[in-house]
Amino acid sequence: MKTITERLQAHAWLDTTAQLLEQGYAVVNQVLTPKECETLINAYQADHTYRKTIVMERYRFGKGEYKYFQYPLPGLINSIRETVYPFIAPVANKWMELLQLPSRFPATHADLKAYCHSHGQTQPTVLILKYGAGGFNTLHQDLYGDIYFPMQLVIFLNEPGEDYTGGEFVLTEQIPRAQSKANVLRPGQGDMLIFTTNFRPAKGSKGYYRVNMKHGVSPVLSGQRHTLGIIFHDALS
Repeated sequence: MKTITERLQAHAWLDTTAQLLEQGYAVVNQVLTPKECETLINAYQADHTYRKTIVMERYRFGKGEYKYFQYPLPGLINSIRETVYPFIAPVANKWMELLQLPSRFPATHADLKAYCHSHGQTQPTVLILKYGAGGFNTLHQDLYGDIYFPMQLVIFLNEPGEDYTGGEFVLTEQIPRAQSKANVLRPGQGDMLIFTTNFRPAKGSKGYYRVNMKHGVSPVLSGQRHTLGIIFHDALS
């Protein structure tokens, strides 16, 4: 079987990046195999892999639990982070250009990580999330510091409708001088959703304007739902 790097490099990235430019999110199907998903779920209890556990109710983030990985990241996860980034960094830079913002992002993830570390953001932000029945995640943005990359991804480790019901991924858009729009997504096991961290450009009659976006998870009705979240920038120590 091909490695995760080979599978990702063979993906039709032109179509995916076009979707990112158009709507601020895109789904890449079957990035991970069922066995790879199961391995990540089973490793949730391996505490030596993680630097911090967050019980969401304590912070009014929702209901559920998630764990942040520590460096060095597991090989599979590190390969995803480093392989996906160069394909979407040009989209991020295009967004900055369209919105006339000064930020620009380097071509490789190693350079982005070095830039984060030079600004005191040295803690990995990759995390695995677990929800049971009644679990949910309130609408939020994952920024972690002054340096942040405007896109992130989540990989769905369980099969909706079989392993759990409910628990849809919700992505809201706050359009200026208009009501908010909600995108409700239900990717399958092993699928990867790439989406904006906090905003995207949209074209209006007078040029491009900024659409602020947040994401969350609707209540899980039954079963268990696990996802792997990969954020490209690091957090403050």
